[in-house]
Amino acid sequence: MTEYFGQEYRQAQRRWELILPECSMDTIFITPLWQSIWWKRFSPDGNLFIEVVSDGDCDLGVIPLLVRQGVASFIGDANLYDYMDFPVVSGKEELFFAKSLKKISSLDWHTLKLESIFEDSPTLEFIPDIARELGMKIETIESDKTPLVSLPGSWEEYLLELRKKDRHELRRKFRRLNANVDNEQKEIQVDAENVDPVMEEFFDLMAFSGEDKSIFLNAENRGFFKDIATSLSPKGQFRLFFLEIEGTRVATCICFDYGDKFLLYNSGYNPDYSTLSVGLLNKANTISTAIELSKKQYNFLKGTERYKYHLGAKETSVFDIIISR
Repeated sequence: MTEYFGQEYRQAQRRWELILPECSMDTIFITPLWQSIWWKRFSPDGNLFIEVVSDGDCDLGVIPLLVRQGVASFIGDANLYDYMDFPVVSGKEELFFAKSLKKISSLDWHTLKLESIFEDSPTLEFIPDIARELGMKIETIESDKTPLVSLPGSWEEYLLELRKKDRHELRRKFRRLNANVDNEQKEIQVDAENVDPVMEEFFDLMAFSGEDKSIFLNAENRGFFKDIATSLSPKGQFRLFFLEIEGTRVATCICFDYGDKFLLYNSGYNPDYSTLSVGLLNKANTISTAIELSKKQYNFLKGTERYKYHLGAKETSVFDIIISR
């Protein structure tokens, strides 16, 4: 077994992975693999606290925290994950949080900052009351939106579920693209041999599509993207797509294939081809792929960009919980 956090956490990691399929909030961001990739890449100052919480012989869930400079938080950076939570066995949440907050209280912190918790998470239901009972102050803040689409069984059904105007526009954009240029959507399998050139092509298109994305793509974040590409690709969880026109790659996106969901992690396009709506159509093609794979949901992740709603997304929210003492 690969030791994500080292020998000290070998047993906890094994139990953590067994708990995940039983979690109502299971997502790629709360896996030990994802969090260890971040930990190894950024090597932050601070102390890990990873503990499996049990009731007798029954594992209830995992506490995965990082404590640094008096602040305890989930392991990772909210700029690089879209959801985060405690991995907890469904139906065992109340007991888990009652036990966990007592354990967390023993750590050296003045602020417990839990970011990017999905609106349906049991964490939002149980932690506030338990924290108040322990004499802590708590604030819950809606921090962002994560639009998503429930997927039907076919592409035609998906189109019929769009608003009439959006359906018409999407079909028109595909007709225009296909009538004017040779184009092809390609998926690239990333491995240790091709990760540098392939991901650099992705970064170029991502940087082209906005100044904020260009600023975001510093050396450390580029390295992290390459790390997740090489670590998740062998599991079939990292999917990299390019839209090509006349053999030139003009739009791209990364999707995570996790459970019954596709998650759109990041994207980019060449603005010189914007009149052909290449960014939107690249993403629409990945929705078609998700439907072909019988996925139940396509999640656009954080942000309220208009194209997400043109492609049928409905809004959901994520919240931050700030606990102080």
